[in-house]
Amino acid sequence: MKLIQRIGLPFAALLVSAAAAPPPPPAELYGELFEAVQLGRVFGDGKTFVDAVPKRPPAAILADSRESRPPGRDELERFVRDNFQLPEPPPAPPSIDVDRPIDAHIAALWPVLTRPPLDPPQWSSAIALPEPYVVPGGRFREIYYWDSYFTMLGLKEDGEHALIEGMLADFESLLERFGRIPNGTRTYYLSRSQPPFFALMLDLSAGDSTSLSARRGLAALRTEHAFWMRGTQCLGAAPDRESACERVVRMPDGSLLNRYWDDRETPRDESYAEDVATAQASERPAAEVYRDLRAGAESGWDFSSRWLDDTQSLESVRTTRIVPIDLNSLLWSLETNIARRCGILVDLSCASEFTVRASERRMAMDRYLWVAGEKRFADWDSQKKKVTPVLSAATLYPLFVGLATPQQAAAVAETTRSDLLATGGLRTTLSKTGQQWDSPNGWAPLQWVAVAGLGRYGHEELARDIAERFLETTDLAYRNTGKMLEKYDVEQRRPGGGGEYPVQDGFGWTNGVVRALMARYPDAAATERSGEFPAESVAQP
Repeated sequence: MKLIQRIGLPFAALLVSAAAAPPPPPAELYGELFEAVQLGRVFGDGKTFVDAVPKRPPAAILADSRESRPPGRDELERFVRDNFQLPEPPPAPPSIDVDRPIDAHIAALWPVLTRPPLDPPQWSSAIALPEPYVVPGGRFREIYYWDSYFTMLGLKEDGEHALIEGMLADFESLLERFGRIPNGTRTYYLSRSQPPFFALMLDLSAGDSTSLSARRGLAALRTEHAFWMRGTQCLGAAPDRESACERVVRMPDGSLLNRYWDDRETPRDESYAEDVATAQASERPAAEVYRDLRAGAESGWDFSSRWLDDTQSLESVRTTRIVPIDLNSLLWSLETNIARRCGILVDLSCASEFTVRASERRMAMDRYLWVAGEKRFADWDSQKKKVTPVLSAATLYPLFVGLATPQQAAAVAETTRSDLLATGGLRTTLSKTGQQWDSPNGWAPLQWVAVAGLGRYGHEELARDIAERFLETTDLAYRNTGKMLEKYDVEQRRPGGGGEYPVQDGFGWTNGVVRALMARYPDAAATERSGEFPAESVAQP
């Protein structure tokens, strides 16, 4: 009832969408047919089939497939097309006019990327949402969790406050129904979440911090925190015993930090063939590899040398062994946000509890994730009992959330300037692995984390330098291709590469970050730029 009252939807429609349990993911619905389609690579993108909608009951389709046994790839594709409605191509982007200012182009993209409230057809993998929302673009047809924070930055600058509030209501709805915000709004994403940015999204709301909606937001934050800490209940009993369960890791001194995880240990539905191939190349049990690949997807950095034992080998993925600096920074921010909101609402017990939780997390992070001699925050390998050697842009997260000391911030700023700064913006890591979350790629969300974090600690010159370099890269892409891209090669100022799919055009979080950077540095945004930016390998939105 409370969600219905907040968003004002018809009672019956929302009751149905909230009460109905989502169907199993496609891998379970279609069994051997699913395996044949995905391993046979019937479609160039594994996401095509899992987003398709069956035209009749899945059990009947599966029975017919067993009887007819389509003998070859062409016959299998024909069977799928006869029995499923494949995803529609995305709406056409606005006409390309590179003489139009880039902020006007971004404003014109919001309607293209906005979707109405969703009541999906029966047996669809899509999950119902009560309010309009923004998708990233391209192959990404649904709302994604951490993408949405960076998208909202641009929506706020463009005055799209109602759309922000609607997306917040969508996320609250997901927390109420599933106890988590999934990776994306598909049944095959429900076993994992993504970096917990919901508390920071709520800070973008124009709502009254003492209102009824604020109380509901706080309840949602506490639900999310409980999701991330659920593994505490199954840790070893002795406080000094090292162990891990689900998303919680007990550190050597008994303190608790978190890791990325996934509730399933099977190939990802949307990347089934790729995951099976990776597991077959590994000497480890397949279930372990699948879990680590899935956990890498929960991190949002799928994939990166941060998660690899051998930086040149994806089959060495070990995400669940890593205690990441970005995740724990965001959870510290979540805890401090809950404490602050509880204080405003005069819930002193809650405020005290989460103040203590945040303090304990901060001390554990200082002890295990800060490397003073290397002037960086780092990920911790729980098996090797030491920090990993990978320097990444995640080192800036403690600055972004305000956790770092001024001395730590100054040291990280020095490392950022000397090692992570590239011609076209901030590098993701220093490793050239072919994975998309490694060098030479630069990603819009990490540019914002760096700029906002450095600026927060007074390192404004470096913050502005990063912003100007990235704005120049995105502006050159726009002037030469008319596109806003998912990722960029910030060393050569060209489309990014790597990963399991072509570079996507659209693109929600790039639009949001560019728009926010332009608002932060309006004189930099107005600078005339020139140069060439090759357009090869860019997918349509």
